[in-house]
Amino acid sequence: MTVTRRSFTHLLAGAALLAPYAARAADRYPMRPITLIVPFAPGGGNDTLGRLIGRTIEAPLGQPVVVDNKPGAGGSVGAQLAARAPGDGYTLFLGGVGSHALNPAVNPKVGYDPERDFTPIIWLANAPMVLAAHPSVPANTVKELIAYAKKNPGKLNFASNGNGSSSQLAAVIFNTMAGTEMVHVPYKGLAPAMVDLLAGNVQLMFSSSVAIMPSVQAGKLKVLGVTSANRMASLPNVPTIAEEGLAGYETGSWYGILGPAGMPAPVVERLNQEINKALANPDVKASLATDGALPVGGTPARFAEHIRSEVARLRQYSAQIKLD
Repeated sequence: MTVTRRSFTHLLAGAALLAPYAARAADRYPMRPITLIVPFAPGGGNDTLGRLIGRTIEAPLGQPVVVDNKPGAGGSVGAQLAARAPGDGYTLFLGGVGSHALNPAVNPKVGYDPERDFTPIIWLANAPMVLAAHPSVPANTVKELIAYAKKNPGKLNFASNGNGSSSQLAAVIFNTMAGTEMVHVPYKGLAPAMVDLLAGNVQLMFSSSVAIMPSVQAGKLKVLGVTSANRMASLPNVPTIAEEGLAGYETGSWYGILGPAGMPAPVVERLNQEINKALANPDVKASLATDGALPVGGTPARFAEHIRSEVARLRQYSAQIKLD
């Protein structure tokens, strides 16, 4: 097909005529229910977070936010579906360190590009982890653990929620930075991992403070450090792993809301504003704290930069992490 100068001029004119209608449609957004894809099964922490945010923004948006659980492949199944959806603001995605950093860094054939195929809307929250140990481990600090692990390579095991999980990633980074050789034992979820940790069948695990602290308070586990850059407000007496000898160590789970590529800027701005307001809501803050998470918020650009830096950071560990 040959495009003449006249027909090209007509195309430009048509686009100019349509632009005001597109802008008005964005101004009226949303005009129907919004689907929020959560890439994990109902009942877990990701699902709880997605429903909390959806519930909080329904009233100001004037439309229902319907959570659609699409579990599989550490978040990649849901991410693929979201990436292929229209970029009109009616399909959103609850992304995180798995779907938008770890999986793409480890698997180049993941089926989507975490930056090119998505529109970042807002960085929701961070969830630091704690390093827990069975009482039989002859170490009460991170420094003592590193010393023991180096003298006994391969003797200590660490449990995780599964291959490619945040708990595995935390231990892989620890092994790499400390020069230790603790052995990974993947489980199908947190519950079976906790059973074996409490029984002493595995000695160590990185997990959320919410999952670990009840057993610590009951004297069944001990906590050696936290994975955040600063001490957790809920555990002020527990040192960070960084201050215990691994300078620069910082990891954990993080979550954010994204949409497919090509979303209109006014729609992104509206969603960003409403979710920022939700994160400032005392009830939302309290709910996040209950799950060991800290609200972040901010601009889409801030979240986009975080995703870029996380993918780059995690690529250096890709050879040590299996997703299956």
